[in-house]
Amino acid sequence: MEEDEEYAGGVIKKFMYVNRRAPHGTIYAQESLEVVLVGAAFDQDVSVVFIDDGVYQIRKDQDTSAIGTKNFSKTFRALEMYDVEKLYVEKESMQARGMTEDDLNVPVEVKTSEEIGRLMEEQDVVLSF
Repeated sequence: MEEDEEYAGGVIKKFMYVNRRAPHGTIYAQESLEVVLVGAAFDQDVSVVFIDDGVYQIRKDQDTSAIGTKNFSKTFRALEMYDVEKLYVEKESMQARGMTEDDLNVPVEVKTSEEIGRLMEEQDVVLSF
């Protein structure tokens, strides 16, 4: 394993946040986004993966008026300002839900489940929401 990179505040670790749940109905999606932003603020190597119903978190044109909750999906666009540029979507999850990259509101890399598995193995920390 490579030596950990250093920065002014300590050692840089690779954190992967795995979003598996739908964006509404629980706090998991919103909490994940907040944790990602905190990790990025502390100059960690952050990546975010959207798997299963988590792919809905970054779907364009969400209308939450019928369920009376705030639509926070546009907040994912702020990740770029925090230098979070490693966004991945599992191809199989997206296809199973009838979605394509054109349905997403942020730029992502589409990866197969096997490719995402390899990315997970490279991480120091994997957190699932």
